[in-house]
Amino acid sequence: MSEPGPLPLHIVSDGTGDTARKVLGAALHQFDHMPLTLEVSAHVHDEAALESAFDAAEARGAFVVTTLVREDMRALSSRLAAARGLRHVDLLGPVLSGLGAFFDRVPVGVPNLLHRTDARYYRRIDAIEFTVEADDGRDPQRLLHADVVLVGPSRSGKTPLSTYLAHRGLKVANQPLMIDVPIPDRLFDVDPRRVVGLLIAPDALARIRRSRMAALHVGKTERYADPGLVLAEIELTSSLCTANGWRAIDVTNRAIEETAAMVVQHLERGGILDLDGHSVGP
Repeated sequence: MSEPGPLPLHIVSDGTGDTARKVLGAALHQFDHMPLTLEVSAHVHDEAALESAFDAAEARGAFVVTTLVREDMRALSSRLAAARGLRHVDLLGPVLSGLGAFFDRVPVGVPNLLHRTDARYYRRIDAIEFTVEADDGRDPQRLLHADVVLVGPSRSGKTPLSTYLAHRGLKVANQPLMIDVPIPDRLFDVDPRRVVGLLIAPDALARIRRSRMAALHVGKTERYADPGLVLAEIELTSSLCTANGWRAIDVTNRAIEETAAMVVQHLERGGILDLDGHSVGP
């Protein structure tokens, strides 16, 4: 007696079909790895595409697994399966109905939201990696590829603000402005709408620097917290902002969240970010 051929399975999804693949993979392990052939109809968003997918499944006599978020498409898939005599499982329908009853809300019915979330996640990871590599003037070449460049004196809060903005998906470079330290030429090639200067009260900055020196056990001869140097570096930042048309924000006693909101608002008003918070492009 001849061995039966592989059994046909067919996934129909309004997304990539990955959800159905994972569920099927888990279930198939309970059947001692039955031989099968799998076809996937992905990004099925209208009735014509759904009928075409079921036509293909009918031609193979396949078992159909659907992951469709729209109620009308799920209802149509049930009718198509019945009309063609196909075995069919709707993976999402019972879960969506149950959650809808539990939450007393109607599902939004928008396909592929999971992968849109994944895209936001990976965009945020890319932004964080970029920001770490572009921290503290580490790589001037990255200035031209940043969504926003923060400039200002050392210890004015550039790094924590950069990190906060990166977690919102923005690629941030920050460049310290110091007396007697050359400023990278690349900084002046950046679109001025993308550059934000951080200003801070001289006494507040001097206090922060003294605390930093104490934490690092630096001797009293260190010029880092010298009031004259502190004032000169703040004035340098202010004058560069004025001369180059850069936005300046006073961060004295201001929470990072508030400063970040001001930066984002500035980028939106300048046409650097779209309504979804995505960079329009350097």
